Formats: sequence, C-alpha cells, structure tokens
Amino acid sequence: MKANENTTQSRINPAIWEAREMRDALANRNISEVYRQLRMHGISQRQIAAMTGQSQSEVSEILKGRQVMAYDVLSRIAKGLRIPRGYMGLAYDETTRNQVVGDADEQQAEEDESVKRRKFLAHAAQVTMGAAVFGPASTAWASSPTQTPAPGRIGMTDVRQVEAATRALRALDYQYGGGFCRDAVVAQLSWGQQMLQASGSEQVKSRLYVALADLHSLAGWTSFDIDLVDSARNHFAQALELAKQGDNHPLVANILYRMGRVYLHQDAPNEALKLFQLGQLAAQDSGSELAVAVLCANEAWAYAMMGNAEQAMKLLGRTRDEFARADLANAESWVKFFDETDVYAMIGTVHTELAQNVDVSHTRYAIPALRRATEAYGGDMARSKTFSLGMLATNHMLEGDIDYGAKVGGKALDCAEGLKSARVKKRMEPLRQEALRRSNNSDARELAERMNEFFS
Repeated sequence: MKANENTTQSRINPAIWEAREMRDALANRNISEVYRQLRMHGISQRQIAAMTGQSQSEVSEILKGRQVMAYDVLSRIAKGLRIPRGYMGLAYDETTRNQVVGDADEQQAEEDESVKRRKFLAHAAQVTMGAAVFGPASTAWASSPTQTPAPGRIGMTDVRQVEAATRALRALDYQYGGGFCRDAVVAQLSWGQQMLQASGSEQVKSRLYVALADLHSLAGWTSFDIDLVDSARNHFAQALELAKQGDNHPLVANILYRMGRVYLHQDAPNEALKLFQLGQLAAQDSGSELAVAVLCANEAWAYAMMGNAEQAMKLLGRTRDEFARADLANAESWVKFFDETDVYAMIGTVHTELAQNVDVSHTRYAIPALRRATEAYGGDMARSKTFSLGMLATNHMLEGDIDYGAKVGGKALDCAEGLKSARVKKRMEPLRQEALRRSNNSDARELAERMNEFFS
C-alpha cells in the first residue's frame, strides 16, 4: 500500500495547483471543489484517500459537499497531496515554523553539502538569468510555504510596517548576533507573508515582494549566523524569487552576496565566487555602484582564499573605484551597510587572508586598514568589530609583535562577550592558532587559554 501511495503521489502534476480554478478553491479552503478538480484530472477517490489518510467514504462525503474546517485535517490534506501550504492559507503556527526551519534541515542533511551548493547555484542562476546555467534547477525550494493568502486589502502603510520591522531586527542582528533575533525574524515572516494573497494596487504588491524578500534575506543571514546552513539556503532561495518578482536587481545582488558569504565561511571559495559573479550581473543591471563595490570586495576575498593575489588586488582596486562613484545618500537600505568603514574592513580581510596563505608581507596593508575599521565601528556593530579586532590581532602575531597581538586579541574577546553568533568562533580560529604556535610567550599562552575557555 505504501509503495502504491508513493506511485500515486508522483502522478499529480504540480502544475494542477497553479490553475486559476484550483487556486481559488484552495484559497477558500473549498476541499470539495479541490477534490472535484482532482477527479477531473483523473485522480480517483481511492487515490485521494490513500494520499490524505482519509477513508474512501470520507472522500465521498467531501465530494458531495461536506465542509472541512479543522486545521489539522486541512494540514494533513495539504501534506498528503503536496499542496504548497500557503495556497490554503495554512499560517505559520509553531508547528509549521518548526517544519519550515527544522524539518527542512533534517530532510536536506542526507545530501552531501557539495550537492546542496550546486543545487542552490542552479536555482540562483535560474532566478537571476531565467535559465538553469549551471545544471538542472532544483525544485526543493518550491515546497516551502512561501505564500499565505489572507482576506482584506493592503496599502503602503502595511508594507512600511514590514520594512520597519526588518530594519529594527537587522539592527539587533548587527549588535548582538543572529541567535538573539532569528526567532523574531521568522515570526515576523509568518505575519508578513499573510499579505501576499491580499488585494492591493500593483505598486503596493511590488513593494511588498521586495519587503518580504528583504525579510527572508535577513532570516537567511541570522540562520547562517547560528550555523543553520540549510535553513539559510531555503530563506535565501525564497528571497531571490520574491526580489525577482519585485524586479529589484540591487536586492537580488545583495542576496547572492550573502549566500556567497555562507560558502566562504564553509571554506568553499569556488562556489562562493560563482554566486558573487551572478550577483555582479544583477548589481550591474541595477546601476548601483555601491552594490557592485560590495560584490567586487567579496570576489576579492574569494580569490584571496584561493591564493590568487593578482585577481584579489585587481578586485580590491575596483571596489575602491566603484565605492568612490557610489551615491551613498540615496543607496537602498540593504546595501547602505557598506560604508567607508566596511571598505577598510574588507581591505583588511583580503590582505589578512593573503598574509596567512600567500605572503606574510601583506600584513603591512592589512594592519592600517583594520585599525581604521576597528576605530570606526561602534557598539551597534559589535560583531563586525569583533571580526576586525580578531584579524588585527592575527596580523600583529604574524609580524612577530606578540605582546600587542595578544592585547588586541583580548579586546576582541571582550567585544565578543555579548554576541550570539556561531561565526565568531570560526572567524577567530586563526588567531587562536597563531597564539598556540607562540605559547612559549606568556601573553600568547594566556590568550590561547582564554580563547579555549571562551569557546568551550
């Protein structure tokens, strides 16, 4: 029976759920009409019963007009027939939220990470360019509940509320880390996405797509910050689609930049570079020099990780040029973070990578850039300041200035105290290794011991 059920499920073409009559029936939770539509497509009562876990007599009664009102039954029907939950207005309650950000991780955990990276790259290429450039497009993202219909009409005030909430939550992420606010971001999505099926002007709907894309992007970033990579990938995939629907090229570029950063964190610079290059196309289409600068800086980082100093230096030069031409005053919110301080931080990051892997002389470029960045970052950017202090300390260690390196490393740990970010440990690991190598020095040894205790 189980094998027959799986065979039956595969016969339902997902396109059936996209027909106007079917979408109307799903939005109204008119299960009688849903079943009638399935019958018209050749799906028998017995097959419907097998997929939904209902008896044939229950299916027959529903076909005759019996209403289905219970949430758990509606949920079971949606799951059994593989209907996108959002099409039936099944909201993000706690169980659903756990399914979105939890079960998706468990389901994908069976796949090798390199396979998942290729799938995301194929999806990103299809969304960005309209074609599966790097291989067959993945459909894994489509099953996530990205649309929840809701009655009523929305206006710009409703959209501005989503935008304001995203700004506030992003500020918390910068200051305290993704672990502090991720649950709030996901909860905010459960409210915001209910507006997707509401009526509103084209202008309002277009802006709503962009607002929710940005919120999904933040959900992806905060998930990544606490090492939930599969959840991050799912949110970024949905963000890409919404940003494309909203025809917002700078946001598409920003989302691809953020997913590329996930792969840099995983020591996969080749895959990261491909995403950055895709993002570069969107950034150039947008006409935003600031977005182009962001992508150039991160491409430079990827090349540095690959040991290609020549390409890294070329892209850092272009980063400076694009940033100098950028209209900072009118930049969109999701790219405004990249200010002069961030430029110096990225210059320092790239040279630190090269100092560790190519030529230690790069410390003479990394140190002044990182010093300027750490002096400019305030308490509202505690995570970025922690990363920069850690790299600054690493460079001083590499130069042989162990006592001062240990002192700066101590400041980095002080700054990290209130952060809820899994990335901190990975980003500060090079400093710990340099301190351990110099453990004959009492200051270095004390720093290494403190770091071991801090990250235990």
